[in-house]
This record gives sequence, C-alpha cells and structure tokens, in this order.
Amino acid sequence: MKPVDYRSSGVDIQEGEKAVSLMKAKVRKTFTKNVLSDLGHFGGLFRADFSHMKEPVLVASTDGVGTKLKVASMVGSYGTVGSDLVNHCVNDILVQGASPLFFMDYIACGRLDALTAADIVSGLASACSGNGCVLLGGETAEMPGFYGEGDYDVAGTIVGLVEKEMIIDGSDIHPGMIVIGLPSNGLHTNGYSLARKVIFETAGLSPSDNHPLLGNRSVGDALLAVHKSYLRALQPLLIEKLVKGIAHITGGGIPGNLPRILPAGCSAIIRPQWKIPAIFELIRESGHVDISEMRKAFNMGAGMLLIVDEGDLDRAMELLKIAGEEPFTAGEIIRGEGIVFED
Repeated sequence: MKPVDYRSSGVDIQEGEKAVSLMKAKVRKTFTKNVLSDLGHFGGLFRADFSHMKEPVLVASTDGVGTKLKVASMVGSYGTVGSDLVNHCVNDILVQGASPLFFMDYIACGRLDALTAADIVSGLASACSGNGCVLLGGETAEMPGFYGEGDYDVAGTIVGLVEKEMIIDGSDIHPGMIVIGLPSNGLHTNGYSLARKVIFETAGLSPSDNHPLLGNRSVGDALLAVHKSYLRALQPLLIEKLVKGIAHITGGGIPGNLPRILPAGCSAIIRPQWKIPAIFELIRESGHVDISEMRKAFNMGAGMLLIVDEGDLDRAMELLKIAGEEPFTAGEIIRGEGIVFED
C-alpha cells in the first residue's frame, strides 16, 4: 500500500512556496518606511506614527470579489480581480474620509496554481501602489474537497486613517443639497450572479463573444472591467471640505446604498440621465430584467455618489474634472424617506 502524504490529499506545499516566491518582488514594491517586517513572518508589522495628526482615527473594512471570480475563471485570466478587491475596499473606507494605510489579502482555492496566485497578487500589488497603500501580507489556503479544482476565492481587509474632525458621516446632509455622480467602469464587483445567469444561460453567450451593444469589446472584457478607485479624484474635495456625504454604490445599487448615509427625514430624488455602460443594456435586454430590479442589483453606471451644498457644486465639479473624472448631477436631497427615481 502506497503511503499517504499531504500532496496526495490535494495540498501541494511546494506549489505554495513557488507562489510566495513569485509574489515577493511585487509585494515588496508596495512597502514604505513604515513597514517593519517582510513576507514570511507570522504577522505584518506597521509602524503607527501619526504624530502629524491631532486625533487620528483608524478605519477598517473587509470585503471580497464575489462571483466575478467565476467570470475570471471562464476567461482564464485573474490579472484584474486583485485590483478589483483593493479598489473596492479603498472606496469603502473613502466614504468616511479615510485614506488607506495597509491591506491584507486571503486567497483560497481547491488546488493551488502558483502562476494564478501570483497573477492575483500582482493585481493586488498594482492597486495598492496606485492607492498609496501597503500590501502588508496575506494568506493562501489550498482546501481540496471544500473548493473545486479551478475555484478561487479572494477576500481582504483594509486599514485606513482619517483625522477625527474630517470624518464624513452624513450627519450634515439636509434637503436642498445636490447629489453628484461619478461614472463606474461597469458592474465593478457586484451583481455577477444575475449577470452570469442572464448572459451565459439565458442569452447563451460565452466570454469570448462580441455583441453589437458592446462595440469591439468581448463579453468577458466588459464583465472583467476593473472596479474603479475614486481616492485620487476625491482627495482635493476632502481637503477643501466640500463633501457632506459619500455613498459607494455596491450590492443593492443606489436604493440600497444611498439611504445608508442619509439622516432621518432625508430622502433623495435621483434623475438617471447619465450615460449607462453598454453591459447593463445587454443584461437588461437579454434577460428582460425590470428596471427596478436592475437598479437594486447594479450601480447602473454610477460608482460613487457625493452630497454637496448647492453653493459648492461648481467648485466640486471643477476639481473632479481636473482629476480626470466625468462627474454628473444625479439628483438632490429632499424631505422624506427612501429614494425616488425621476425618469
């Protein structure tokens, strides 16, 4: 009888070591002088020097990429999902005015492929560098029998920093304020269960297929468009204290996310007159999905909503355009409860 070892049970330690070796150089490029540890330690060490701040507040958030990973698997390319994860988490703490300090990732799979893991981490490192964030460490877990071969799950935790007096919590929002929208790249990291069902099952399309609505893009390219980070665009507005509330439009769309920052007694009229990415039109037409359902599942082209005083609207729009964004007026704050769409 052949002896049983770890590898025969489905866990390849050598492949894991190869993956770490492939990751190291890219991860180290994100390090700053505040990093006091290297990869391979049991924990990441980050020097917490906030002497330049009066009342520093740490802000933390955890999230995943969801079933967008299924699309990455179908395409056979995981180079973008790491960036999706980091940018999503950066946006989640940005809504409270925080800038990222460091990020920790968790990659789980059925059978580890070193090149795939390194591809994911390359995306993580690239987005961390783009957001001025350290990729401090992470964990790669090979779990045969729990995940199928070829299945990957990616999640992460971000820690950021904000001066207490600069925290944005929506408490200053009142009727008469204006809602500014910032365009998304597409689905970002939400609504993929519905999108995959409609596109791959109902419409019978494959990731490599082109569609007239998408122009020269393939279905796979449109679905894997990277979740945008809005950090660089919003920083000038935060410095000038122009923003009273920020909503990251993720799962639940505008109806599920904008109310999270509105004080009691405040509602919003949303006028969806901005350009909607073609991928949403493809989903809606292919699945005959009702517009109210689309708005609950997807961001519909508005990746972030900002609330500003009417008197600050022009300045806010000017700064956003200088930063390379294409902002649009999305609506206004009114008295009431919930969100009203005025088509």
